[in-house]
Amino acid sequence: MTISIQQETARTGAPALQRRVVSTELGLVSVRVQQSAGGVHAARGFPARSAAEVYLHGAAGSWTTFRPLLSKAPDTDRVLIDLPGWGASTAGVRLEELSVETMARAVVEILDSLGYQQWNLVGHSMGGFLALHLAARWPERAASVAAISATTFAVSEAARRPLRSLSRFPPFVGMLLTMRSMAAFGPSGTAVIRAVGTTPVMGLLMSPFFRDPAAVPGHVIRGLALDARPASFAAAVRGAGAYDFGQWRSIRCPVLATRGDSDVFTPPSDLFRLAAVVPHVRLETIPRCGHFANIEQPEHVQRLLDALRST
Repeated sequence: MTISIQQETARTGAPALQRRVVSTELGLVSVRVQQSAGGVHAARGFPARSAAEVYLHGAAGSWTTFRPLLSKAPDTDRVLIDLPGWGASTAGVRLEELSVETMARAVVEILDSLGYQQWNLVGHSMGGFLALHLAARWPERAASVAAISATTFAVSEAARRPLRSLSRFPPFVGMLLTMRSMAAFGPSGTAVIRAVGTTPVMGLLMSPFFRDPAAVPGHVIRGLALDARPASFAAAVRGAGAYDFGQWRSIRCPVLATRGDSDVFTPPSDLFRLAAVVPHVRLETIPRCGHFANIEQPEHVQRLLDALRST
């Protein structure tokens, strides 16, 4: 059920974003829809003529991490979701029920509510994991998957055995232990992260995410601090620890899986293991890039997305 609609501005040359609030089994979820210029849109109550582009963010972010990919007018509608527990989708969220499966069902509830039957899924980090799960569970509806630095096998293992994983996966394990500690303090823990986000210290803390941290605008770093949701992060990692990756063998659509050449959160082994499980997958390493290719190399990412959708 759609609760409200608001207009928001977009980048120059691109259509405005419509903000909608949709009720799901995990609570109310904030969604942005950027409609194509074709004149007929599922979000207006009409059948979609082509698969919508659905953007799923990571556990360290919100829909705003995809802003660099929104600069040109879309050929089909774009749907950008603040996943339950993140961004503007935190009020009344049922974190005790949060898992990969419940998040996926919430996404499908949203897309059904908006009228989108076919999807080109674009997921970053945790969102890439979720996109692959959606394509496996609803193979008839997923037209393609772009998994940008999806955090998959290594994260799942670290979630089960964090201390054993510390030596080979220190950036993620350190972040996980920090988020778990902050989550134990409730809203006070989130407030601490946001306060640190206004200082130069946040730039140092976020530097492992980027190839060239000095080139990342300050407002991006501050935005990531504002988007920090320790309890949601901890719940998502807990769900990843129990995941059965064999499900991904049922994916039918083309899959693009990328990582940055300096990405410490998605190791090369994750892509190799993905290729052993997922049919029709293309692996790509993006040069001069860390974990956030959608921020550091958006033009490169857009070229890859265009090529994926043309297959």
